[in-house]
Amino acid sequence: MVGTVGPHVLELEEVHRFPNGPVQADDGGLHWDIRRLHREVLAGLRAAGRVDAVGIDSWAVDYGLLDVSGRLLADPWSYRDSRTDGVAERVRSVVGAEELYAVTGLQHLPFNTLYQLAAEPSFDAVATLLMVPDLLGYWLTGSVGAEATNASTTQLYDVRARAWATGLAELVDVPARILPPLRRAGDLVGTLLPDVAEATGLPASTPVVAVGSHDTASAVVAVPAAPGSAFAYISSGTWSLVGVELDAPVLTERSREANFTNEGGVDGTIRFLRNVTGLWLLTESMRAWGRADVAPLLAEAEAAPELGPVVDVDAPAFLPPGDMPARIAAACTATGQAAPSGVGETVRCILDSLALAYRRQVRAAAALSGRPVEVVHVVGGGARNDLLCRLTADACDVPVLAGPVEATALGNVLVQARTLGADLPDLAAMRALVAATHPPRRYEPTGRVERWAKAEARLTGGVPQ
Repeated sequence: MVGTVGPHVLELEEVHRFPNGPVQADDGGLHWDIRRLHREVLAGLRAAGRVDAVGIDSWAVDYGLLDVSGRLLADPWSYRDSRTDGVAERVRSVVGAEELYAVTGLQHLPFNTLYQLAAEPSFDAVATLLMVPDLLGYWLTGSVGAEATNASTTQLYDVRARAWATGLAELVDVPARILPPLRRAGDLVGTLLPDVAEATGLPASTPVVAVGSHDTASAVVAVPAAPGSAFAYISSGTWSLVGVELDAPVLTERSREANFTNEGGVDGTIRFLRNVTGLWLLTESMRAWGRADVAPLLAEAEAAPELGPVVDVDAPAFLPPGDMPARIAAACTATGQAAPSGVGETVRCILDSLALAYRRQVRAAAALSGRPVEVVHVVGGGARNDLLCRLTADACDVPVLAGPVEATALGNVLVQARTLGADLPDLAAMRALVAATHPPRRYEPTGRVERWAKAEARLTGGVPQ
């Protein structure tokens, strides 16, 4: 994406797009073809033409390991690989869940970087760990470092000290020497290596700027929230990140038990949120059906009965790739509900279930943080799903403001622009520019909150909340 930022101007142009997904390697595991991704990055920079700066964001958790010469030892593992099965329990026998949370403030996910590293056979040949965006930045500039928003997702980061938790790393046999120096969003990573300049046609003086390199951190920058508004956000894509923005972490036992995470945001903020399995259920179902166009599927879902069967989207069965519709049907049957009949009902089940999960986590974020929620901002790909946004407003019983869709790219270029001298001194100024140039769509709740409470009770066997 090429972004243009100026007074009253915030524009994006898509210049290069390519598919990405984990690949089955010779070792039988799921990996990222990171060298292909690097080649696509170079192709995108060639297509972009002359730019003032470059910023890289990506998903969290996954990493590459370099030897002392700076050579990548192997393609990064995908967090969806099963090699971490059972590893969390082994780690927690050394460092208890309470201690882990007190230091890192991170929710338990079986694929957290800490558990992936604990599954590594040896670190003898390893000199440096680089998260995916930092690895791509290293190949552009030759500069080694770790941007803090992504580092905060590793479960090796002290969320209060805002530094690597080196003592914790050593406790679980991850050598602290492999953790690179930390950077903050807005820092200069470096300028382009000669071979990169030659391959892209860009001047070698082109700077690479550290942005909120965890894509959700960049997306939250571009939430068009009004100053002082009591808002929650949902960064809605393959995963849905549901939370509130805070000045300090929430490290209570209630927060740990609710599995809420405290991840670093841009400008020292805390993203207090819960990971929810998101539109992955829909995209995997589409793959199983051999369907590429989502529009007719959403039309069928619109016509399906509302609040029919629902599932817990965070159930472990939905994490790996595979026959998602069959798993959804099995989950409905296991909870005493009739399985969806056909494609439309399955899609409706997914969207109703996602809205239920959003409801649950928005309410939990407000209760645990002590921050009321009067409006929910939905950004990312899910913001263009009209049915999902309407269902979310009803389920949460507050207005939903949807958009921008490309929030991550907008947040990325806004941080770059500030580093280059744009008059964007703080998040409020960035968000005001987003709101003025990308006004969100508003969805009002229709007052049917009791129906959503009863649907949720079907999953838990409890009393409607």
